This record gives sequence, structure tokens and C-alpha cells, in this order.
Amino acid sequence: MSAILKQLSNQEKKARLRLIRSENVGPITFNQLLLRFGSAEKALEEIPKLAENGGFKRKLKVCTEKAAIEEASKLRDIGGKFIHKGEAEYPALLTTMDDAPPILSILGNSNLLTKQSLAIVGARNASTNAKRMAQQFSEKLGQHNMVVTSGLARGIDTFAHNGALQSGTIAVVAGGADIIYPKENTSLYEEIIKLGAVISEMPFGTKPQARHFPRRNRIISGVSWGLLVVEAALKSGSLITARYAADQGREVFALPGSPLDSRCKGTNDLIRNGAHLCENIDDILNIFNFQSPHQLSEDEYKVEFTSPVEDINENEIAKNRNKVIEAIGHSPVSIDDIIRQLALPTSIIWVILIELELAGRLERLPSGRVALIINVK
Repeated sequence: MSAILKQLSNQEKKARLRLIRSENVGPITFNQLLLRFGSAEKALEEIPKLAENGGFKRKLKVCTEKAAIEEASKLRDIGGKFIHKGEAEYPALLTTMDDAPPILSILGNSNLLTKQSLAIVGARNASTNAKRMAQQFSEKLGQHNMVVTSGLARGIDTFAHNGALQSGTIAVVAGGADIIYPKENTSLYEEIIKLGAVISEMPFGTKPQARHFPRRNRIISGVSWGLLVVEAALKSGSLITARYAADQGREVFALPGSPLDSRCKGTNDLIRNGAHLCENIDDILNIFNFQSPHQLSEDEYKVEFTSPVEDINENEIAKNRNKVIEAIGHSPVSIDDIIRQLALPTSIIWVILIELELAGRLERLPSGRVALIINVK
């Protein structure tokens, strides 16, 4: 597999960090910019003009070289490093996601990212029995050489990590890799860095906010072969993670619970809608052995774009910009539906979507949907 990975120069690595840290650049737009221009260095030159074309009323904030160097230095000073998508240590399963983080910050043992993982999540206010089950499942998964991934939250996450400390656990955090949240898990965080790994896509020093947690959840499921939900209420963050897992083609397991306990309604609903009912470790291992984890082909793993796409006629983009904007609207719509409706070259539509996102006018939603943002300042 290593033969198909592209060796990135230090300058390109720095440019990629600057690009993903620039204003309004998300993972999908990052990938499209690499495809469009062939390198992050070239993309950095072009994004201010693209944002202007998309209707941005001020100058786009592009991450400076100084800021990128400072972030890398701060991460290095606490024993961390960056892993770029396409490098050997980057989680292979995560690579298959359209919105995979271009760069991960990591503290701890990066070798764990290359091992088979199962995610365990659940309620923060979990019952005593659920916490015990989470820890027991983690311990037994470790005995079968599987890494346990979770989100370092209180409740189920905490007990899942604790059960897998000795065998290997990955904590995906919603803020910067250096930010401990919740504070009550400080000692656990420190133990995970010693024995496991803490990863994040967010900039160093970022304090977690509500909007960051769904982004974290897609990584929890994305690095894992499957997801076990131990206890979860309806409309909980754990069910968001389960939806991501299903969309990503991962196996979803759920522990059944009492219909009288609101903390079990989410897991029971998952089972009702097709998740594997899980009562013991064999329920996971039997599926694991029957349907072994997907091995990536070269085409799936090859994520580096080595040359720009063909030139796109700027006049054609300008002529069709309003058509694309009208086709999107403020309600979520599939990009595939836009392409079918307008019958325009895909490259033109993608450039206009990039312009709108850089201008802060476009929101990207799960399952390849987009919507215009109302009242952009």
C-alpha cells in the first residue's frame, strides 16, 4: 500500500495546514481545491478570488505561514504531530469518507490508527449497569486485538476508554487535541496519551463548542469497523454517531434496554431499524468473523491529486452561477440532484459550490446535501 502514497514535501504540508485553517475551507472544499489546482500552494493563491466570485463582501482570511508554523510548534512542544490524509499512519477507513479530515493532530501512539477499531458510545448520564457493560466490552475487545475508539465524554465513553487502556484506545476530541473536555477526565486524558492516542481535526487550542461534536462523531465512526451504542436516548449525540456509521457503511450494534428507561429508547429504536442486537461480545465477533473488515483497494486509498483538472472556462462559470444558486435554495438538496437538474458539466457546478462555501454562503450537510445560508454578514 505504501507504494501508492504520495510523499509530501514539507512546504506542501505547511501549505495544506494553511489551507484547511483558512476561513470557510472545509474538508470537501479542501479536496476539491486540490483537484482543481493540483497543490495547496496554488490553491492558497486562488481562494481569495474564488470567495469574491461567490459574493464575499470582504477579503477572505487566509491562514498565514507564521500561524501554521506556530501551531505545528505548539503541537510538537507537547509531544504531538500532524498526520496528513494519504500518509501511511492516517486511518485507512477514514480515507474513504468524502469529508475526511485532511489533517489530524495526534498525541500518543499513532500506530493505533492503523489497527482495526470498534467504536463504543452512549449516554453521558448512563446507568451503572450500562457503564459496567461498556467497560467489559472494551476489555474483551482488547483481548481480541481490537482498538476501542470513543469520544472522551463522561458516562459510557469514559468507561469504554478505561476498559481498553492497556490494550489500546483512541479518544477523538471535539476541540483541539490539547484541550481536555470535560475537565473531570483529565487523568483519563493523560493516561490515554501515555497508553493510547488522542486525535482531533480542530486547530490547536480550540475550545469545543456544540457545533464541533457532530464533526467529532463522524470521525469516531469513520476510523472504526463498527459502532456499539450501549445506552442512548432518542435524539442523542450517540444516535447521530450511529447515523454517520450507517452512512459510512459500518456495522452498527446496540444493547437492548428496558422500555421504561428513557436512556434505552434510542438503542431499542436502532435495533428496531436494523442495528445488530448485541448482548455479549460474541454478537460482535460473529459478525466480525463472518464479514471481515473491508480491505481498501488502491483506487479507494489513492487520495492524492497530482495534477490539476482541465481548464474550466470562466465565462461558463459566470453564466451559470445564478442557475446553480437558484437550484440550491435554502432547503437541503442533494448535489447529485442539482447536477441532474441542470445538466451542466460537473466541474462547473463544483467550482461554483466552492465559491459559495468560501464566501460563507453554503452549508454542507450529511449525505452529500447542501443548502444556502440565510443572512450572511
